[in-house]
Amino acid sequence: MNMLHITKSEITKRYKPIDSQAHKGTQGHALIVAGSYGKIGAAVLASKACLKSGSGLVTAFVPKCGYQILQISNPEIMTLTDVEETFISNIDFDIKPQAIAIGPGLGQEKITQDALHQFFKSNTVPLILDADALNILSINKNWLSLLQPKTTLTPHPKELERLIGKWNSDAEKLDKTKAFSKQYHVIVVMKGAPTVVIDGDAVYKNSTGNAALATAGSGDVLTGIITSLVAQSYEPITAAILGVYLHGLTADIALPKTGHHAFIASDIIKYLGEAFLTIENE
Repeated sequence: MNMLHITKSEITKRYKPIDSQAHKGTQGHALIVAGSYGKIGAAVLASKACLKSGSGLVTAFVPKCGYQILQISNPEIMTLTDVEETFISNIDFDIKPQAIAIGPGLGQEKITQDALHQFFKSNTVPLILDADALNILSINKNWLSLLQPKTTLTPHPKELERLIGKWNSDAEKLDKTKAFSKQYHVIVVMKGAPTVVIDGDAVYKNSTGNAALATAGSGDVLTGIITSLVAQSYEPITAAILGVYLHGLTADIALPKTGHHAFIASDIIKYLGEAFLTIENE
C-alpha cells in the first residue's frame, strides 16, 4: 500500500506562499452552500473558516432564515438566499466561484435532495461535499456517477459507513474506502483519529490533531478550509492534505492554552493564522 505520512516536511513542499502582488480577485472565490432552520451555524463556521484560510472572496448560499445571521456574524462574507425560508430548494447563482462546498447543516428535505441532483447534473466547478450532502448521496448512490473526477468527500465514520457499508476492521474500512474512491474517482477525507486522505490507491495519514477536535462544528470548519484552498488553485488532493494538516495543527497549538474541554470549533478558526505561520516560518 502506498501510504504517506502528512508531516511538516511534506506540507512545506506543497504549501504555496501568497504572492506579494495578490489581491482579492486573484485569491479565489469560494461558494458555501449550507444551512437549514436551526443549523445556520454550520454555514457560519464553514464560510468563516473558508475566508480565514485565504480565499479572496467567499459567498454563502443559505435559506432565507440565514440571511441576517450570516450578515451579522460574518460581515466580510457575501450572502445569497434561496427562495425558501427554512431549507434550500434550488442551487442557483450568478457568481463564478472556483470551488463550491455543499452540505454543512443542509438538511435532507426531499426538495433539497432534488435540488442537489439537478445541480450535480450540470456542475463543472470543483466540489467539496460534507455532512447532509453525503447523507443524501448515501440514499441516492446512483448520483455518485454524476460527480466530477476528484470531487472531495469529507465523511465522519457514520457518514462513511452509509456510503460504503459496514466494516469489521480498520483494514477492511481502508480497503472499502479505497475501492469506493477508485470506483467513483473521488477523494475521500476519512475523518477520525488520525484523519486519512484517500485518492485511489494513494493513502495519506495525517500527523496533527488531538482529542480537542472532537467537538461540534469541527467538520464544518474543515470543509471551509479545504474549499478555500481549492479556490486558491491548489489541486484537490493537495488541498485535502494541507487542509487536514492545518485543521489538526490549530488544536495542537491551542491545547496548552485551552485544554481539551474548552476547545470549540470557533477556536480552530481562531488559531488558523498561527497554523499558517508555523508552515511559513519553517
